[in-house]
Amino acid sequence: MVSGSGPTPMSLLLMAFGGCTGLDVVSILEKMRVRLDDLEIDVKGERSEEHPKTYESIELVYRIRGDVDEEKARRAIDLSMDKYCSVGAMLKNSADVTYRVEILR
Repeated sequence: MVSGSGPTPMSLLLMAFGGCTGLDVVSILEKMRVRLDDLEIDVKGERSEEHPKTYESIELVYRIRGDVDEEKARRAIDLSMDKYCSVGAMLKNSADVTYRVEILR
């Protein structure tokens, strides 16, 4: 593989985290009968300087478009993070995971 020709395994891990929690959040909000127009998740991680250079911290920014109550959005995200997202469960064992919510109407 030529350097820079695609995502690295570590960036794929962050993408998997975003995909996993995103599916959960949409499903949970649907069960709450909350209709959202769009969900975008930015995932950024800081890696250690020493090998194996694992993620020390990860931040997710959930950008939710629609008439969505922030409390319900946070509840859906918390359920994903604490109960359903297996990728997040693994990463929380080795990294400090935080999130922010932006409701865009």
